[in-house]
Amino acid sequence: MINGAHIVLYTRDPEADRAFFRDVLQFPSVDAGHGWLIFALPPAEAAFHDTEGNDKHELYFMCDDIAGTLRDLKKKKVPVSSVNEQRWGSLATLTLPGGGKVGIYQPKHPKPKHSNP
Repeated sequence: MINGAHIVLYTRDPEADRAFFRDVLQFPSVDAGHGWLIFALPPAEAAFHDTEGNDKHELYFMCDDIAGTLRDLKKKKVPVSSVNEQRWGSLATLTLPGGGKVGIYQPKHPKPKHSNP
């Protein structure tokens, strides 16, 4: 029934952030018209956490080696935070050219298997 997910990132500089996804992260994309790029992302997973309010969502990129990934991003002049150890993973953030922050982490939890839709 569901065959994918579409994530929307709101930004003050969409052109710069699209270029970042294309040139730095090297995610494949298609032009949906007028330069509006839609990016393919790595496999995803969803987790649900309790909260007092709704309508807050977070995006994290996952990696197998947080230290190596952050080192590679720094070489590309991407601002990254230091690593914060959590029960569920080693967490950092990267800053997009438009000023937004995206989490990146090396999970410590088991990963679900992905089905082929």
